[in-house]
Amino acid sequence: MELLWIGPAFVFGSLAKRLGQPPLIGFLVAGVLLELVGLRPDEALHTLADLGVMLMLFGIGLKLDLRTLGRPEVFAPALMHMALTVAGGVCLFLGLAHLRIGSFADLGLSGAAILGFALSFSSTVFAVKLLEDRDDMGSVYGRVAIGVLVVQDLVAVAFMAASKGTPPSPWALGLVLLIPLRPVFARWLSFCGHGEMLVLAGVGATLGGAGLFEVVGLKGDLGALVAGALLGGSPKGSELSKSLYGLKDVFLVGFFLLVGLSAIPTVESVLIALALVLLVPLKGLLFFGLSLKYRLRARSALLSSVALTQYSEFGLIVGAGAIAKGWLDEQWMGTLALALVFSYVLSSAANERALDLYRRMRLRLTQLETAERVPGEEPVAASGAEVLVFGMGRIGTGAHDTLVANGEAHVVGFDVDPSVVARHQAAGRDVRLASATDPDFWSRLRVDPARVRLVLLAMSSQTENVAAIRQLREERFPGFVCASGRYEDEVGALREEGADAAFHIFDEAAAGFAEHALELVRGTPRRSPSHVQPSEA
Repeated sequence: MELLWIGPAFVFGSLAKRLGQPPLIGFLVAGVLLELVGLRPDEALHTLADLGVMLMLFGIGLKLDLRTLGRPEVFAPALMHMALTVAGGVCLFLGLAHLRIGSFADLGLSGAAILGFALSFSSTVFAVKLLEDRDDMGSVYGRVAIGVLVVQDLVAVAFMAASKGTPPSPWALGLVLLIPLRPVFARWLSFCGHGEMLVLAGVGATLGGAGLFEVVGLKGDLGALVAGALLGGSPKGSELSKSLYGLKDVFLVGFFLLVGLSAIPTVESVLIALALVLLVPLKGLLFFGLSLKYRLRARSALLSSVALTQYSEFGLIVGAGAIAKGWLDEQWMGTLALALVFSYVLSSAANERALDLYRRMRLRLTQLETAERVPGEEPVAASGAEVLVFGMGRIGTGAHDTLVANGEAHVVGFDVDPSVVARHQAAGRDVRLASATDPDFWSRLRVDPARVRLVLLAMSSQTENVAAIRQLREERFPGFVCASGRYEDEVGALREEGADAAFHIFDEAAAGFAEHALELVRGTPRRSPSHVQPSEA
């Protein structure tokens, strides 16, 4: 039976990738087609999907800075957007009900409000996967988008608790006692070491957190998020996140298949779903306007808004609850599922073109910015810089230190993650917060581009490296551009895009390892047998 899910998912995921679309679009199509031929999801697929969502939320928790949720540019747009969407939805849907149009004809005030509420959410699964694929979870716009999603999830938890009619157990208050135990959890994670034990610990923490929250009457998904937050910031947190990345993606295939299987198409449901998708751009425009109002730069506002421009899987949960209470007709379930699928397709296409859209409309969009900036969006001071290194992970850090060790005195590193920047600055490196794909980079950078002789692109995302090369060429950057790739085809693509040199990171790591070994052999006297075997001395 499992092959019936894996086979179509693989075939249509591969086809979507060949057509230049994210594989998740193929998974959605596979689910719809499986529904059309009469297959129904079994318990195993539901378990797979649930585990994928919980692991994803656990990963968010590992990287979540709780202080972000209290920032005005996060909670204010999130709550205002939901309120305005619900209000606008009520007016629109009651108007359509008054005109007796299709399924809208039977909507009352409660049904219109629930429908607007269901459509006000953005997809946590879609947006997080998008940000992870771009390696932008730590960027300004990525942190804002994640913060908005977490605020929405908290509203969802409150709604579900209220709709059940039974409050959480009084024992839920005892969950705050987990906070002082964070050092204990961190030591436990360090004890687990590496490899499969670390992965097993992550899965166990995810399921344990979800189960604990469900016991006290709270949403299990929230428990997975909190479990990740309790382990976030620990020495093993980053390694754990990377270890779970591939596992989580495999399980999320089940989620996207389930969404497709929920979409039961009829002529009327398809037409209404397409009409609802026409509202998706308005959803993005509202996010964009609110983000600008709360002092984001136009680029960050656009990217975060487009990342949030789709409907949410939570809409299906709201719809199911409303149908059970008689607020919505049963046919709305299939309509909402189809609208979700269509919005994913639209959002995927929009996100693929978001950077190009900003480049074309930069002059117009920047005129809409406020005079003030949120932290991380200010001008970048880097006077005297001659070599720029983008992406201060292991590769970028190694390149930065090697250049400095070889006499390059004016090397400046850049990263989109403030925590990475702060760590490097504490270590004495000259590292600033900025993105190489930002068309406004040179205008924000207080340095003469003609002084810069070399740019190194060491970001982990191939998409970001390619976009950065294009941006540098569009800016007519006169210096040399070197880039790194993880795979041979990526290295070839970087050269085709215009990189003066492109390197395979693993080949270069092997060469560097051999060079260090040779330096050790040439510069150190051969050890005596007595040193190797002290017991025989």
